[in-house]
Amino acid sequence: MIDILGIIPARGGSKGIPGKNIKKLAGKPLIAWTIQTALESNVLNRVIVSTDAEKIARVAREWGAEVPFIRPANLAEDTSSSLSVVEHALQWLGEHEHYEPEYVLLLQPTSPLRTKDDIRIATEIAESRNATAVVSVCEATPHPYLVKKISENGMLEDFIPQNTTYNRRQDMPPAYALNGAIYLNRSYSLIKNHTFIPKDTVAYIMPKERSIDIDSPLDFQLAELILNNS
Repeated sequence: MIDILGIIPARGGSKGIPGKNIKKLAGKPLIAWTIQTALESNVLNRVIVSTDAEKIARVAREWGAEVPFIRPANLAEDTSSSLSVVEHALQWLGEHEHYEPEYVLLLQPTSPLRTKDDIRIATEIAESRNATAVVSVCEATPHPYLVKKISENGMLEDFIPQNTTYNRRQDMPPAYALNGAIYLNRSYSLIKNHTFIPKDTVAYIMPKERSIDIDSPLDFQLAELILNNS
């Protein structure tokens, strides 16, 4: 088994949905869905939550995650990147616990529909292919060839110029978008290259129905509808 550290980032501030990370979703705090799935996957050596908020830390511990530190305020701003949060966690654990995992798995709490099998399969791909990174994607909707831009005079133009005209969407080449559910990286690569998607990243394809990334009240309602009827 490869040594994998699961990191769940959850800052206290959220403008779109106040208190989003601990807001009840289908009967459980939003973050609980990710903590529970991570623990039930049985492939992660540790599952920690990086947060700046004591209230989130308390909820995270109640659901079984570790919270070994409180994230510095300068890493909990609107402009703070997930990469900086993960790098801080790796640095803290290395300095304070002398723990250096082989892989780190970023699990954003805004992807509550990912399953324990999604996590397991991603780690199996990493191990079997000796991959530097495995990142989850889903079918892009709309297809990039259908995306338009508006010129200065208000005319529609292709956002991506193409030489071929496709009459049916089914005839277009497959296109995929990051869904935010799984970012699995070798720790040394993350620290060296400062990216979740190095050039030799392997894709893990997830279906649209498990790829909701909660960013708005409508996303929250849709996720709740799916979970309540699953």
